[in-house]
Amino acid sequence: MTNLIKGNSGDWEIVIGLEVHAQVTSESKLFSGASTQFGNEPNTNVSFVDAGMPGMLPVINAMAIEQAVRTGLAIGAKINLKSVFDRKNYFYPDLPQGYQISQYLDPIVGKGEILLDMPGGEVKKVNVTRIHLEQDAGKSLHEYNPKFSYIDLNRAGVTLMEIVSEPEMSSADEAAAYLKKLRAILRYIGACDGDMEKGNMRCDANVSVRKPGAPLGTRCEIKNVNSVRFLHKAIEFEAMRQVEILESGGKIDQETRLFDSSKSETRTMRSKEDAMDYRYFPDPDLLPLELTQDLIDTIKKTLPELPDQKKQRYMEKFNLSAYDAGVIVAEQETALFFEALIEKNRDVSPKTIANLLINDFFGQLNKLGRSFFVDVSEKTPEYPTFSITSNTIANIPSSFAKIKYAIPIAGTAAITAAVSASIISSAGAKVVISQWLFDPEKDPKPFIDEQKQEQDPRVIEKIIADVMAANADKVIEFRSGKDKLFGFFVGQVMKMSGGKANPAAVNELLKKMLT
Repeated sequence: MTNLIKGNSGDWEIVIGLEVHAQVTSESKLFSGASTQFGNEPNTNVSFVDAGMPGMLPVINAMAIEQAVRTGLAIGAKINLKSVFDRKNYFYPDLPQGYQISQYLDPIVGKGEILLDMPGGEVKKVNVTRIHLEQDAGKSLHEYNPKFSYIDLNRAGVTLMEIVSEPEMSSADEAAAYLKKLRAILRYIGACDGDMEKGNMRCDANVSVRKPGAPLGTRCEIKNVNSVRFLHKAIEFEAMRQVEILESGGKIDQETRLFDSSKSETRTMRSKEDAMDYRYFPDPDLLPLELTQDLIDTIKKTLPELPDQKKQRYMEKFNLSAYDAGVIVAEQETALFFEALIEKNRDVSPKTIANLLINDFFGQLNKLGRSFFVDVSEKTPEYPTFSITSNTIANIPSSFAKIKYAIPIAGTAAITAAVSASIISSAGAKVVISQWLFDPEKDPKPFIDEQKQEQDPRVIEKIIADVMAANADKVIEFRSGKDKLFGFFVGQVMKMSGGKANPAAVNELLKKMLT
């Protein structure tokens, strides 16, 4: 279904294509053995090759090739057995060679596709044009002195995969869903950590507008967007900016723009280049890269169960809805946590576990500003240990970086079992989880005991009798045919019990005592 935006002259279509730059997970750079460690002192991760010293020859990193192939296979793309590295000639102030080694006509990965799960159950297919490998540039620093630019070459030469979509998205929502899905796939296969705060994944959005059914309009590229939220805001602003220009009789200039997150607007960076401006030619220091089908087949065997496959399995095996399964598999860590809970709570319905995670755990973690992840270093023989960490951990002192809040599977399973057995209500579970997550190393049993539902029918009957005595007029009305008052009585009983009365028992006993 096409998404339209309203202008003064009627409806407009947005056309969006994304170019995602994903830093490949590898301990060394694309053409040198220099470290890719994040956070090191400036210019300490630099080899002679990265520094562009005369006579230094690049050597291809085999791990980078494997990660690109894995990514291509994960999106069902064609893997090209022969690919070529080219020189992209353009002035990079923070790339000492003065050109970038990239791929142009012969990339390592050809056409693939990514499926987006949209609201309402709609699945949209977005085609991927290509994935090619290239070097990252360094970083220009301006905060140290207003009169000078400082250069940090630690990132220069780091391996990037540029993943280019077709211009097939028609809303900011679809673009955000695409970026989330691609990031999830990359994390599942271990090809990129998807950390946009560190710059390990960045997105360029090509945006144009047109009247429905008209030819494609002139596009503008929004460069280096570093969060899903900013991507959404940037596209919405840019599309409306273009509509306003066209409706006022102006024309769109093809250009590269930047997104100003403080003002939620885009601004001009430079006129947009085309491929001819880069004067590509095959790199004379690198022979064409030739792969074998046996190698591709071997790499394919290393792929894990991917998000779409896992989602389908959860729907079929655990009877989860498409929405619930999609939420669980969106991050590999949450899927692993879910499956570990199922193993620990074999008598509990997987749907109950999924509901608890989605409606209670995730919500409380968001309130705390934390997310959980698998800490492999603390893995136990039976279950992985999950931990919570601050979303802004990169911004706190390194001495605090190792402080984590563990979420033991056993404690989570105990809460889940208590909900399943109606020992605590869903409302009580929210209270228990919110209390327990502040110190999840504790046994959650005391919190569970505080929220235990009242199960004794004699106690519940006494509460119902008191409610009926206090509302005798409404009892008469109910018995005269005003059935809607039943909800009123349920609410009063739950209120008088402090929310502790078992709702099923309350309903059953109320029906008996009111009639």
